[in-house]
Amino acid sequence: QVQLMESGGGLVQAGGSLRLSCAASGRTFSSYTMGWFRQAPGKECEFVAGIIWSGSRTYYVDSVKGRFTISRDNAKNMVYLQMNSLKPEDTAVYYCAADAGRPYTNVVLTTWSGYNYWGQGTQVSVSS
Repeated sequence: QVQLMESGGGLVQAGGSLRLSCAASGRTFSSYTMGWFRQAPGKECEFVAGIIWSGSRTYYVDSVKGRFTISRDNAKNMVYLQMNSLKPEDTAVYYCAADAGRPYTNVVLTTWSGYNYWGQGTQVSVSS
């Protein structure tokens, strides 16, 4: 069983920055691809960024490339999402997710159905 908990959300003005954190439980955390998803009211759950077990491969949705950076610290069971140059369109609840079904994979899946465990979400609001 894997438990995830996000933190770091809040309200910022357009152009500002936030750093989201995801704390994970379990001894096998370091074998999982981890992802960040977001969901705005009335919209589909959208893949934002993913990182494989070693941290050597990352993947981003086009709309956040160059602005967001995903990273992980396996010694601390932590995943991060650094968000810079935030836009009002980034406003959403952000979720941390773990792909525990494919340990040590070198693939980042980009659909919500590819992930087994989810955090409770943290709200990010960007004002104009």
